[in-house]
Amino acid sequence: MSRDEGDRRLKAASLFCGCGGLDLGAEGGFNYLGDHYGDNGIDVIYANEINKRAARLYEANFGRVPDCRDICTVDSKDIPDVDIVMGGFPCQSFSVAAEGTKRLGIKDERGRLFFEMCRIIREKQPKCFVAENVKGLLTANDGEAYPLIMSEFRGCGYRVVSSLMNASEYGVPQKRERVIMVGIRNDLPVDFDFSSVFVNKDVVPLSAVLEDDVPLKYHYSKESIDKVKRSGKRKFRVQDSDGPCITIGSHIWKTSLNSSDPVLRTKDGYRRFTPREVARVQSFPDSYVLCGRKEHQYHALGNAVPPVMAWYVFNRIGKILSG
Repeated sequence: MSRDEGDRRLKAASLFCGCGGLDLGAEGGFNYLGDHYGDNGIDVIYANEINKRAARLYEANFGRVPDCRDICTVDSKDIPDVDIVMGGFPCQSFSVAAEGTKRLGIKDERGRLFFEMCRIIREKQPKCFVAENVKGLLTANDGEAYPLIMSEFRGCGYRVVSSLMNASEYGVPQKRERVIMVGIRNDLPVDFDFSSVFVNKDVVPLSAVLEDDVPLKYHYSKESIDKVKRSGKRKFRVQDSDGPCITIGSHIWKTSLNSSDPVLRTKDGYRRFTPREVARVQSFPDSYVLCGRKEHQYHALGNAVPPVMAWYVFNRIGKILSG
């Protein structure tokens, strides 16, 4: 690559980067289920992630060491000048899938971290920002959280549009719905339109990403199955492998059958997903390195943005900003 080519590439900063689903989608250059998702002309040059376990996965796959400080303590001067700021601000307080917790939304400390993202966007003034969160954002705080968030982002000096994207419509074997918000700086003569991103690809069945030979440790014992049946609290969200999976959550590492997490039926009973299967369901390529304890892998992968779905958003952003 020549110096001129390097100068033309867009630079990005990733906040709340997790294990890098959004980053992989932004940069592109990976293969998934026989398709190649090309280079988007975007280089992530700064990443922040307070969870050191997720940061370890990120470093193993991107060769960059994330800044693991609390984002509230990061001075915007510590972040290099970039064209794009992106991030999935913590979603636990907005999620309808959270078990045993109230959706506190903006009243929860984690839910207010989007203000930190706004602070950095306001002070760095990138050409574009991309923010991501769960579907529950739309209805949190009796519907008050989402308009407030959109207003705050627009107040940073951006034209902001959003869409509820379903990963299964982009070649991902998972019915994962996420709110994606894209802001273009007011002074730029370009616009982002989600209609240019929509592709409605053929549905990919869950069977396309399942492993054939799974160790016994991932199978539930007959005793545990019988215990749940006797309790009368059987949930057993068994997945139809001929269609896409329901949303994979960060708590899928738990071994209990008595939960809302998806399970797989086997010839003799039921089993959990392996970490590699979770990565595939999320559309991470098989080249993605899984390291650290398995429960940490499950947690990080369950919180991630599907890279393939993100790729379509950033592919369009790369084109309009470079053009």
